[in-house]
Amino acid sequence: MLVHGIYEASKAENFRSDFALKDQIRRAGISIMSNIAEGFGRNSDNAFANHLNIAHGSVAETQSLLYAALDQAYLEEDTFDSLYKACDQISRMVISFSSYLRKKRP
Repeated sequence: MLVHGIYEASKAENFRSDFALKDQIRRAGISIMSNIAEGFGRNSDNAFANHLNIAHGSVAETQSLLYAALDQAYLEEDTFDSLYKACDQISRMVISFSSYLRKKRP
């Protein structure tokens, strides 16, 4: 949902002409899911937790880029709110799961 929403929003004419911001926000969104997948593929709770923390950083980056897009009037307020809330939800889940993985270590 988040990456799809970012791609859809960044297709708007005014947004897509800002190549740097468009590319960076897309990369940040993709980085979230990529780091979760990579951590899962490591077959280690510790490595997974570390990659979840990296994904959390990418969530924060995505949120800051959403603010930049809003400031430039590339996003409507409702689109911003929806994407930002999706980031908040992902952030909570990632941090909770990372914390769980770290606590279950022997």
